[in-house]
Amino acid sequence: MKLISYRTDDDYNSFGILREDLGGVIDLEKALDIWSTLYDEGIPPIVSLFDLIWFDMARAELLSEVEDMLEDHDLTDALLDTDYELTAPITRPGAIYALGRNYPAHARESGLKPPEEPIVFGKAVTSVIGPNEPVVYKNWLTRVDPEAELAVVIGRKGSNIPMDDALLYVAGYTCLNDVTARDVQKTDLADSNPWLRSKGIDTFCPIGPNITLPDEMPDPLHVDVELRVNGKTRQKDNTASMTYDVPYLISWISRYHTLYPGDIISTGTPEGMKPVVVGDIMEVIVEGVGTLRNPVVAEGRRR
Repeated sequence: MKLISYRTDDDYNSFGILREDLGGVIDLEKALDIWSTLYDEGIPPIVSLFDLIWFDMARAELLSEVEDMLEDHDLTDALLDTDYELTAPITRPGAIYALGRNYPAHARESGLKPPEEPIVFGKAVTSVIGPNEPVVYKNWLTRVDPEAELAVVIGRKGSNIPMDDALLYVAGYTCLNDVTARDVQKTDLADSNPWLRSKGIDTFCPIGPNITLPDEMPDPLHVDVELRVNGKTRQKDNTASMTYDVPYLISWISRYHTLYPGDIISTGTPEGMKPVVVGDIMEVIVEGVGTLRNPVVAEGRRR
């Protein structure tokens, strides 16, 4: 099952179940209101995909029951939106944990060895944008690199999570473009400073196009991750190549930081670092999730 956030032409914002077979999305905000009324479930008001994850309702088995309820009452067509625009699945995650040099080939192209323990840095939550939104190339930057990554969306609060249980804490998976101001990062690395400013500039964290629930991606350890720029492949590898896999990363990060529903772990990028320029179209493709597409625009321009 795939979940999306979206808006319609009349500026109605909602979230729902992507139904490509029906050519649209089932409005879950309205569906859950009906569900609560019919079955007196007493669920809290849920107005976003973040809320759905926070209240542990982003589960395929539960949402399938909601779909069945709509079918039983002939309401599916009434709650199907077919003309909509995708937005970021989660606009303001609680935290974004990103991995550095987690693919050995990427470490080698940087002239470095794979790390002896995970390199984790933060991206500013204010840098999040959604599908088709522009990444803004600041006029004082000289090099900006896209980085294709599989991102994990946390679904349950946890700390000191055992590796064997780690995937039980996953709500789903999405694409993330870890856009990086490489010139700024180079300066910060030389001064032994953190990477936050080079990684967390406004618009430098596209996420989407959806959140794929674990029922459609039971094995995140073997999925292809690809970056295309203007239709040409620049990066491509499989998560099987990662130095530290998804269960290990969840467990390791939770030793130091309590993970909360809606937090995001971005698992690192394959080799193939090259800059983009204004006018380029970036596409992050994660097997089982979809394609996250964003244009690069000059500062001061909207498109």
